[in-house]
Amino acid sequence: MNQFFLHHEQSKELAGFSHIQEMAVRKNSSIQLNSLCKSITESIRIYYILDGKFEWLINEHSHVLYPGDLAIVLPGQSFAGNRDCLDIGTVCWIYVGVEYIDKNRRMVLGNWSGLTKNESATISRILQLNNVAVLANVKKALTILQAIREELFGQEIGYGTRVNHLIDELLIFIARQSTHQNNFRRDFPQTFAKLEEALRQNLSHQWTVEEMAALIGLGTTAFSEKVKNYTGFSPLNYLINIRISEAIKMLKRQDINVTDIALETGFYSSQHFSTTFKKLTGYTPGDFRKRNSKT
Repeated sequence: MNQFFLHHEQSKELAGFSHIQEMAVRKNSSIQLNSLCKSITESIRIYYILDGKFEWLINEHSHVLYPGDLAIVLPGQSFAGNRDCLDIGTVCWIYVGVEYIDKNRRMVLGNWSGLTKNESATISRILQLNNVAVLANVKKALTILQAIREELFGQEIGYGTRVNHLIDELLIFIARQSTHQNNFRRDFPQTFAKLEEALRQNLSHQWTVEEMAALIGLGTTAFSEKVKNYTGFSPLNYLINIRISEAIKMLKRQDINVTDIALETGFYSSQHFSTTFKKLTGYTPGDFRKRNSKT
């Protein structure tokens, strides 16, 4: 999907949909300081990852999301970027308001929904009891989100009813998927996590694609394709993002100078580090450290 942003107070496409607080697709091409700080949600927030790799804290639990993954944040839960930053990549989201939360903490959606009260209560109970914040590789969710977008922008006859039915369909799909999420595992991302751990433990090493592929027993072509599919980056660009991620953590410590950080995270020089860091964050390492010390 192409980038767009709809807000219920500003966008004519959402006239008549007071329960849809936001819907958007955003492509983030740089790491921006304090771009995703902790907040408590008042609505149902649904995020779908189109490309990139996102590290989020949902209800105080850390999650790593790859393309095809979906995150759901329920009313009253906290949400933040792992470093208070929105990672590089593309994400689609929709915020759906609820009418109220009853005394049993169940969500009451409102008259717009075609779900019965019992169905709505069951979905609410499933999502809360299963405590599944992230669903893996759920491409059908993207199909539903794309259909919602097309209806909102096309506004053909019956689109209001169709949009609400699609939101119900999305919630039903998420609830059903969450019931067997614990039985679903992705082989490569598990191996991928081990690879990332190995890279982070020795970032000063000048890793080649061949070496990274060998760590998980793949040829370079197959490895490059899998990295691209799961993160949206080439292996070397993925490695650079890990290096910048570690550098951000180290810059928060005032006892380490910038040159040491550059060398420890695998950059050839402080100038190479500074140029790359500014390209991805918009700040020089020094400016980033100064701004962070004020927050």
